[in-house]
Amino acid sequence: MSIFKLVTILFCAAVVFSAQAVALEAKSGIARTQTVELYTSEGCSSCPPADTWLSSLAKDPRVFESLVPMAFHVDYWDMLGWKDKFALAEFSTRQRRWAKQGFISQVYTPGFVVDNQEWRGWFNGRRQLPKNNEKPGVLSFSWPQNDDPLTVSFIPHTELGSSRFHIHVAVLGMGLESSVAAGENRGRKLQHDFVVLSHQIKPATLKDKQLALKLDAPDIPNRGQSRSAVVVWVSPTTSQKILQAVARFVEPSEKR
Repeated sequence: MSIFKLVTILFCAAVVFSAQAVALEAKSGIARTQTVELYTSEGCSSCPPADTWLSSLAKDPRVFESLVPMAFHVDYWDMLGWKDKFALAEFSTRQRRWAKQGFISQVYTPGFVVDNQEWRGWFNGRRQLPKNNEKPGVLSFSWPQNDDPLTVSFIPHTELGSSRFHIHVAVLGMGLESSVAAGENRGRKLQHDFVVLSHQIKPATLKDKQLALKLDAPDIPNRGQSRSAVVVWVSPTTSQKILQAVARFVEPSEKR
């Protein structure tokens, strides 16, 4: 083998390795990323218009730069005759916890929580999202490849009043469809985006004015989505209030 061929092979191998070394990473700014949580259900006849509106945010240039939409499918309407395949009991619990902690007035669908507060603008036609001027700090994550752990870092910009936090990692699905055969939406073909498909939580402690930890590689379930995304957010242990969030789409070459 000539020296030229050997150098060429080594160079190509180095390029491939470097391209795979960090498959997915994201970093927020100091300003708080806006979070839009929709609590919805395929068993709720009032929910499809809200689902459609959330899907429209996919065209917003701020998505996963300074805006993170998430659809949490709740299970408490499954009793009406249609079991929502995306619903999890923990998402119903999350919505109830918002009410218990005083962030929303009651539990209902469709229900929006924007930047930790109940938002009813969608119902009265004022669809412009409220402004947020908080500057909590910089949140970032890096996920190399395959089953490698996901590394998360959070550097607070302001005093947070605590040293103990929860790091959340969720996988979102885009382009999901369901043909509903029973219940209030019987006969309808529903389309969903930004659906939370999986969610994990890990405690973290502030050390040297920074949070830094490794989490298990997120599971990206195959639920028929056209595209997936990973979202990371940080909250205090005393509340599920989102302090900062960051997200990125998982490109086809990065799918696990």
